[in-house]
Amino acid sequence: MRGRNTRELAAAGLCAASMFAGQVALASLPNVEIVSLLVICFTLAFGRKVLFVIYTFVLLEGIFYGFGIWWVSYLYVWTILALAVMPFRRMDSAVFFALISGFFGLFFGAFCSLPYLIAGGAETAFAYWISGLPFDLVHCAGNFFLCLVLFKPVSRVVRRLVRQIGE
Repeated sequence: MRGRNTRELAAAGLCAASMFAGQVALASLPNVEIVSLLVICFTLAFGRKVLFVIYTFVLLEGIFYGFGIWWVSYLYVWTILALAVMPFRRMDSAVFFALISGFFGLFFGAFCSLPYLIAGGAETAFAYWISGLPFDLVHCAGNFFLCLVLFKPVSRVVRRLVRQIGE
C-alpha cells in the first residue's frame, strides 16, 4: 500500500507541474489557458484527490507570480470547476465538458471578483467583473474550443496514467 501512496503523490505532483507548465506556456495569450481542461480531466480521473493537484498548482502560481489578491481567488476558483465536474465522472462527452469549460471561462471573472468584494465592497467587485467581461468572453471561447478538441486525447492519457498508478 505504501508504494501506491507514493505513486499517487508523485502523479499529483506531475499533474500540478503539467498544469503550471501549460499555464506558463500559454501566458502570452490573454485568457487562453489549458488549466481548465486539465482540471476537468484530472477530476474525472482522480475524483476528490484532484484537490492535491489543484492546491499544489495554486501554490506554484503564488511562488512564481506572487501572492497578490488575485491569488486568493485561485484558492477556490479551480475547486469550483472540480466540484462542477465531479457529479459527471462517468460521462465521456467532449461536447458536454467543453460546455462546462466554456461556462467556467465566462464566469471566471465573476468568481474571481469575490476577494474584491471583501477588500473594496460591492462597487469594486462589480467594476472588476464588468471591466473583465471582454476577457471572459475570450476565456469562454478558448476554453470551449480547447476542451472540444483536446478532451478525448488528454483524458485518454490521464486515464492511462491512473491505471499505471494502480498497478
